[in-house]
Amino acid sequence: MTTTLLRGRLLSFHRAPLSLADSQSYLYEEDGGLLIEDGLIAAVGPYADVKAKAAEGAAEIDHRPHLIMPGFIDMHLHFPQMQVIASYAANLLEWLNTYTFPEECRFVESAHAQRIATHFYDELIRHGTTTAVAYCSVHKTSADAFFAEAMKRNMRMVGGKVMMDRNAPQGLLDTPEMGYDETRQVIAEWHGKGRNHVAITPRFAITSTPAQMEATSALAREFPDLHIQTHLSENHDEIKFTCELYPEAIDYTDIYARYGLLGPKSLFGHAIHLSEREADVMSDAGAVAVHCPTSNLFLGSGLFPLKALTRRQNPVRIGVATDIGGGSSYSMLKTMDEAYKIQQLLGERLNPLESYYLMTRGNAEALSLADRIGTLEPGTEADLVVLDAAATPAMALKMETVKTLPEELFLLQTMGDDRAIAETYVAGVALKAVLR
Repeated sequence: MTTTLLRGRLLSFHRAPLSLADSQSYLYEEDGGLLIEDGLIAAVGPYADVKAKAAEGAAEIDHRPHLIMPGFIDMHLHFPQMQVIASYAANLLEWLNTYTFPEECRFVESAHAQRIATHFYDELIRHGTTTAVAYCSVHKTSADAFFAEAMKRNMRMVGGKVMMDRNAPQGLLDTPEMGYDETRQVIAEWHGKGRNHVAITPRFAITSTPAQMEATSALAREFPDLHIQTHLSENHDEIKFTCELYPEAIDYTDIYARYGLLGPKSLFGHAIHLSEREADVMSDAGAVAVHCPTSNLFLGSGLFPLKALTRRQNPVRIGVATDIGGGSSYSMLKTMDEAYKIQQLLGERLNPLESYYLMTRGNAEALSLADRIGTLEPGTEADLVVLDAAATPAMALKMETVKTLPEELFLLQTMGDDRAIAETYVAGVALKAVLR
């Protein structure tokens, strides 16, 4: 048995915090101990208590004065878009057609897919992200590269081969039959292998014909435990075009509902411009709206009404994500910095406790995986991030005035990036040090 004892300040959430004063919503240990046995958290609490439970000779790592948290979870990003990030375009549809679709065509080549997969996972680890939900390209080769690299690093990852059979270059199109068959192959080869989860992934209604949506519906019926991921209501032109393609639908959300794609494991990227009817339907189904703040700002898509959606009578489940490469940073810290600003522009407040809940337990709950990841609870997987709030000279200077935990969290969120990630643990193994 491999046993490791970590020492440091510990933070983990029990539930969503109701306010900055809601100390009952989280566990905080000023001098904490975290005992890891064979990749799982075996004990957590005051250092002296946990130390007493550790086997003699257990390896001990002292991370003081740093903060140890569950690893960050990224609910929506595009694995083939690493070289699309920072591409200048006016809006979503221009950006897709000018940069994204041509780049994704390259993933038919396994060598290219494998090379980008290596860089992709390096960046996640560098930024403290231990689980992500990713879109691959339309090519099975991209999904194979994505899941093979996840297994190599023993990371709990969710991903899927994109299905798209219209409104894209020829090199990016499958057919309803091919999308169905290849998704089934990906499920058979990768789902449940290592820590992999396969998601059924129609890109969005614009790039899928009704026949392909029927094939997606068949997959959802055959594999009811799988996640489903797609895009919804990101941009006004997108919404208009989508509704023209499906004139029989009441609205954009109704298209997915008609094909049985709304449920508690359905993850809808963006969902900025939902009507009240659509929000009610999402709420009734338990579907998740995934907020991608840096992408929404970069592409000028709109301001996501996070607070309004969560406090309505029929609340909508929320996740948060980077959306690389429409998103402009791999950092979940930067993601929540922009999420905070968006709420400010809407006249709302997003406090730092809420931000860290969303990046960890909140996203784990949105994925229906909080029994495995997103907390420091015994029995869960030891995917962890170690945060250094004095990682840069400017941060260290600001830290001289910080008096409370929320102030420190807000500093990390506002000024932090990959330099603030002192270490990233995946199933109890330190991985960031390898990248240095």
